[in-house]
Amino acid sequence: MAGITVYGAPWCPDCKRAKRFLAEQRVAYDWVDIDQDAAGLHTVEELQHGGRTIPTVVFADGSLLLEPTNEQLATKLGLDLSARRSFYDVAIAGGGPAGLAAAIYAAREGIDALVVERSGLGGQAGVTERIDNYLGFPEGVGGADLADRFIAQAGRYEVELLSAVSVESVTADEAEAGDVCFRLASGQEVAAHAALIATGTSYRRLGVPGEDELIGAGVHFCATCDGPFYRGADELLVIGGGNSALEEGLFLTRFAKRVRIVQRDGRLTASRLLQDKINNDGRFIVHLNTEMVAFKGSGKLESATIRDRTTGAEQVISPRAAFVFIGLDPNTAFLRGTVELDRWGFVVDAGGFTTSMPGVFVAGDVRQGSTKQLGAAVGDGIAALLAIREYLERHHQVAAHAED
Repeated sequence: MAGITVYGAPWCPDCKRAKRFLAEQRVAYDWVDIDQDAAGLHTVEELQHGGRTIPTVVFADGSLLLEPTNEQLATKLGLDLSARRSFYDVAIAGGGPAGLAAAIYAAREGIDALVVERSGLGGQAGVTERIDNYLGFPEGVGGADLADRFIAQAGRYEVELLSAVSVESVTADEAEAGDVCFRLASGQEVAAHAALIATGTSYRRLGVPGEDELIGAGVHFCATCDGPFYRGADELLVIGGGNSALEEGLFLTRFAKRVRIVQRDGRLTASRLLQDKINNDGRFIVHLNTEMVAFKGSGKLESATIRDRTTGAEQVISPRAAFVFIGLDPNTAFLRGTVELDRWGFVVDAGGFTTSMPGVFVAGDVRQGSTKQLGAAVGDGIAALLAIREYLERHHQVAAHAED
């Protein structure tokens, strides 16, 4: 749906949520900051007869939504929010590369599958500016383009796909022993002989002005994926002081003359070996007890502001790109108390992509010990589906024997 305009302000949390939802669905929109644009503010007041409720989302047909929920936006965009049936062979929570790969292989095996994705189909791959390390694309490929290819392939096999719908719980099906039940945020319940958890992870964000607008355009969360695009840069910025941040910082020295590290705490928390490497490498500048204030840029990152937490002094720097490594959160809150999780919240792989709950399998970034790489997630999804196929074959044999 083209021609969407979002009127809002940087301090408005619902504006950020609406913008993130549209971005996850890979829907183009124009953003108007009514704090900076007097004409935009006048338009909002005119549309609301003097009101100033934001976000105000205006569509190409002239209709508008005031402070819409994600569900209202999804309905307006024409997304399917309800499963067509109440029972499937396999229900898949997560529509990223792992979930879609599993669904495509399920269809090829004649296994009836439903995919339920809480945000936008394609997962993190779909909101990555460019992917340069996925097999079969020697020139690289846009993340949205690759995600669209995944979705189109699933569509070719007539896989049922739901987006903008959350799975709220996974339980044993009370009506049929051995089956699994998904309860969706809409209140709908869907049962299946088996389930796959492929809900992935979410990068922790800084929550500073400019971050959301510049994700993929100078603000990134994967140095391996996006670092090569900045070959020859004078300076790259890394936010974070743990093992991942320092490891990614060392990787980025392949492309930049200088890497600046900003750590909110008063010390680096990475291993001593990594700290020694950073401290003994003249290409690094380390700011401790320092926080990010804002990113600025029009279409691409142009500057970043940092603040010394002790003195309050601010400094404006101009890195070619910023890489945020302040942690990953597995999307597993809905599983607590039903499936075994490790201390970080990742699903424990009990062997062969199985979990502690019979009939429930796991694949992709959400799996304990996963590599958090696109190719590995696809492989996980395929391997998990093959394990599910074997499980279903045994399940049907047991059911047939019980009937005898």
